[in-house]
Amino acid sequence: MNPRRILIALALALCFSAASTWYVSRRMAAGVKKLPEVSYAAPARAVEAGEVLRQQDIVLVAWPAASPIAGASTRLADLIGREALFPLAQGQPILERDLSAPGSGTGLASKVPDGMRAVSLRSNEVVGVSGFLIPGSHLDVLVTYRADNVPDPITATVLQNAVAIAVGHQVEPDPEGKPSDVTIVTLLLSPEDAERAVLASNQGVIHFVLRNGNDARHADAPPLMLSELTAATISAPHVMPKTIQPRAPFAAKPREPEIETVLGGAR
Repeated sequence: MNPRRILIALALALCFSAASTWYVSRRMAAGVKKLPEVSYAAPARAVEAGEVLRQQDIVLVAWPAASPIAGASTRLADLIGREALFPLAQGQPILERDLSAPGSGTGLASKVPDGMRAVSLRSNEVVGVSGFLIPGSHLDVLVTYRADNVPDPITATVLQNAVAIAVGHQVEPDPEGKPSDVTIVTLLLSPEDAERAVLASNQGVIHFVLRNGNDARHADAPPLMLSELTAATISAPHVMPKTIQPRAPFAAKPREPEIETVLGGAR
């Protein structure tokens, strides 16, 4: 067979295959509808907590309109000049809760959301966990006080799962994760809890109890009096482990019975 004819046949086959592929892809593209999109404001770079957003720090990113993001902004102008309360990842839509309130400025006040209050409490440095606290720690607040009609001291849980927004004068966690050795902690509380915290701080000694940040369970622990603590300690039975139970004393071998006869002065 003529090689030239073979080459011509192969070239025609390749051209036909390419034309068919192009035609099919065009038909498929025409049949696929483009999904509607919405643009959300996102950081143009990684933003650290405490930074104030500038215009060059924010861009608009496309997002499927069928999956809207609650709290995300579609306008760059609404975010410029506001402080980042938490680290922001590049390209991730910025949520309203991630930024300080508009017009609140910077510093500690910018970290207090609408409807919340910041209250500073002092704890005993001996019994507290102040040496292990960082901004963002989750705490329970206990108070030890004396009631007028009860002679014993009482310890009661006043607040549970409160968030520390400042430890001493530190409002941001240490870059190396080191805790602050201070006794004053500022908590983010509701107005009702703020009243409870202030009242408790004026009645006795405040103690901070550190808890896991993922533990949101509410413990129904009643107040404890000193007499109850003492009674529980005294009434607790002391049981020795089986492995160290004392053995029974060794039983000596019984002696054989003996009879003694006495006749006059002789035995």
